[in-house]
Amino acid sequence: MKKYILSIDQGTTSSRAILFNKSAHMVAIAQKEIPLIYPKAGYVEVDALKIWLSVIDVINELLVKSNSTFDDIDCIGITNQRETTVLFDKSGMPLSNAIVWQSRQSLEICEERRDKEQLIYEKTGLRLNPYFSASKIRYLLDHIENGQARAKKGEILFGTIDTWLIYKLSNGESFVTDVSNASRTLLYNIHNNEWDDELLKLFNIPKIMLPRVQASSGYFAKAKFFRVNTPITGVAGDQQASLFGHACFKKGEYKNTYGTGCFMLLNTGNEIVNSKNGLLSTVAWKIGDEVTYALEGSVFVGGAAVSWLRDQLKIIKTPDETESKANLARNDNELYFVPAFVGLGTPYWDDDVRGAIFGLTRDSSQLEIIKATLESIAYQCYEVIKTMEDEINFELGDLKVDGGASKNNYILQFQSDLLNATLKKPSCVEVTALGVAYLAGLATGYFKNLDEILKLHSYEKIITPKMDEATRIHKIKGWKSAIKAAISFKEGK
Repeated sequence: MKKYILSIDQGTTSSRAILFNKSAHMVAIAQKEIPLIYPKAGYVEVDALKIWLSVIDVINELLVKSNSTFDDIDCIGITNQRETTVLFDKSGMPLSNAIVWQSRQSLEICEERRDKEQLIYEKTGLRLNPYFSASKIRYLLDHIENGQARAKKGEILFGTIDTWLIYKLSNGESFVTDVSNASRTLLYNIHNNEWDDELLKLFNIPKIMLPRVQASSGYFAKAKFFRVNTPITGVAGDQQASLFGHACFKKGEYKNTYGTGCFMLLNTGNEIVNSKNGLLSTVAWKIGDEVTYALEGSVFVGGAAVSWLRDQLKIIKTPDETESKANLARNDNELYFVPAFVGLGTPYWDDDVRGAIFGLTRDSSQLEIIKATLESIAYQCYEVIKTMEDEINFELGDLKVDGGASKNNYILQFQSDLLNATLKKPSCVEVTALGVAYLAGLATGYFKNLDEILKLHSYEKIITPKMDEATRIHKIKGWKSAIKAAISFKEGK
């Protein structure tokens, strides 16, 4: 048995490469930032070649840092930002910038198909929204010269980032994806687990340009780019990988990732739960022949709101300082910040609402705005989690947390208080990369089974609620009023 598993974690704003050992401990990590491109308001793009080059760089840096070679690596796992869409030719060259999951530039394409919203939901478990890949593919085909004709001939290939990286790593030999990523495209039927011809016709997307779909744990390709035969044996979208990394293997277990956006996933076992309140049904993972499903709720603007404080308002220099500043803020100056920069996600799914701050007084300061920003992240997550409880008809237990913003103790304590629930933060902060390492290792026997993984899992921090019930109810009521006011403003324009 070789020493390590290599996890590639390709996120929205950076790429990371991480080595894990048999104890599921992180041995070494390398990271490289990736610049996003904003051609117009609401448009978010990225240079796919820069993603690829960043992955090569972090792998090489990781091997140097750890004094390792591919001879020490048992297998590779890939986890990725989901929905982000790359169109490329068979030589492996991208044909345009990739459209990032956050981008709203294909909204009009979605609106033209609004009468098919229920059909799409019944087949995919997803909402008709530019967030997902199908409308992004359609947009790119419409803007690439002879795009449709070339796609029909098989000259243009589509991939989410996992597909793109596997294609490059295998020197073009493997054109594949896993079920978790396929289920985020609006083109994949999660009931029969196949690309859906009716949905392909709806978006006029040739089936020939889509990758083969596989289980999340199993053989995908060999990393021939590095002139080695190390196999890629685990692939999952970042949020599903995080659920697996938290060892949420049982129905009813759930997690929240506090990243650029926030994503809550609840394991629903082999059952597809059809939401009545704006949650998404999605494939969590597939191991062997067994498919596990999840309910998902999305907060579009989580940690991105803190970046806004730094980059636009310029009232902080680093996200780390927000915790101490929030603790210095006045408690008698109640501000509510609705960070709807790109609309509202679960349970509203309203693209037209915009951000607002309510409750400003003459003595409101930067400190109160910072505190309200951190609290807005927890409020949005609270709404999603309560919606989940309503859907499944029982109270959820301990919330497992991860993501960059989970380093902020103010957010975690406020979240625990709002939910009146215990939060558990794992010992390994890179839980998304850990999840795909588990999936990759299960395929090769590096990890024997789920029971072995459960024994390896540990927690760094347990957070319990401290807020009294009256204060909790008062604050939640204030948040709901703020959301209502933001929606009313949109409707009154």
